[in-house]
Amino acid sequence: MPAVASDKGDALDPAVLKGWMTIVTDGDGREHIVLSDGWRHIRLDVDAGSLATGEPVVLRYHLEGLASAEEMVLSLRRFLHLCRHGTFARTLFAPDRQIPRWITLLRVHDAERAGASQREIAAALYGPVVERAWRDSFDSWRSRVRRLVREARAMAAGGYRSLMRGRRPPPGMDGNRLT
Repeated sequence: MPAVASDKGDALDPAVLKGWMTIVTDGDGREHIVLSDGWRHIRLDVDAGSLATGEPVVLRYHLEGLASAEEMVLSLRRFLHLCRHGTFARTLFAPDRQIPRWITLLRVHDAERAGASQREIAAALYGPVVERAWRDSFDSWRSRVRRLVREARAMAAGGYRSLMRGRRPPPGMDGNRLT
């Protein structure tokens, strides 16, 4: 589903992007557009004209400088892929390396709320190898699970808010484990 309007040559038909588009107008009347699928986003700043009218528009791209051009070109590549293919290109967006950790913390929190012991949590996360190690009193497994439980509790107690704001984890958390 290409976003380029074929009858207008090189014009962009904003209606094709409607499902991803949020438009905000600032105090000076300039539009700021975010195209997002919930995981990835592309920001556009409109210097002149409007995408809110719904009429096809011809876009001009402003790239300036050497140091900042690379990030701008990446944003343009992301936008062009969305226009050509109607999807966000996963390969053009770096995966967030913290997501597996956050999923683990959610699992730990859910298990603890359901009444699972730390030993049961360890077995669910790491498999049968933990059963033997737990019996043999390998404290590293127990310490690991205790840290996960503390971090899951901290996140559930409000630490998740900082992640949603794009900030660092709450005090006492270094992003990988509770310190």
